[in-house]
Amino acid sequence: MDLLNKVAIVTGGAQGIGRYISLELAKRGAFVVVNYNRSEEKAKSLVSEIEGMGGKALAVQADISNYLDAEKLVNQAIQTFGTLNIVINNAGITDDALILRMQEDQFDRVINTNLKGVWNVCKHAAKTLMKSGYGRIINISSVSGVMGNAGQSNYSSAKAGVIGLTKALAREFAGRGVTVNAVAPGFIETEMTKKLAPEIVDAWQKQIPLKRFGDATEVAYAVAFLASEQAAYITGHTLEVDGGLVM
Repeated sequence: MDLLNKVAIVTGGAQGIGRYISLELAKRGAFVVVNYNRSEEKAKSLVSEIEGMGGKALAVQADISNYLDAEKLVNQAIQTFGTLNIVINNAGITDDALILRMQEDQFDRVINTNLKGVWNVCKHAAKTLMKSGYGRIINISSVSGVMGNAGQSNYSSAKAGVIGLTKALAREFAGRGVTVNAVAPGFIETEMTKKLAPEIVDAWQKQIPLKRFGDATEVAYAVAFLASEQAAYITGHTLEVDGGLVM
């Protein structure tokens, strides 16, 4: 229970990788604020699951791409649990197309959620994190932000921006003992990757040195480590959880 009584927000925490992160933090004793935008039923189900384990959790609806919604999320977490220690910026969307076909609104939507949304939450959480005595920010980037990916000029730009934002905030917050790191997952088995054609899965697995897609729990373990006391001397780092894809 190395995160006992720490208060954590997980954006997009109701499903996919976010769900596994929420569960892992709860297993380690954290009070978890499960943020969702549209997945209300999944969020409430997850809160019930955490409470059934003896943990504490709260579901909060907020569109983190909206500045005031992000403020509401942070304020509700602090009002409910009294402080804030850990922020996991996991919420993200995709809207893929080659640039010749991509529309401006496709680019804007992805940037607003995947990059500005991270900034919004960090902006509103900053003061409390710096005063809390224990502060961690972990931003979920992607290998697409490290190496680029055709058809994802919006997504790759946003996720690369998350890495730059992580480094900038790591320098800003270091004097107050708050660490800021990023995790860049590769191909992880989620509902999204299950929709990929078998030939695409096979082609990507051949490029991964470990020859398989990752499990969402493996991303959650990396996030939980960076949120822990054991990672106190790590900041400004991007941890790639990708089976060696971009090494």
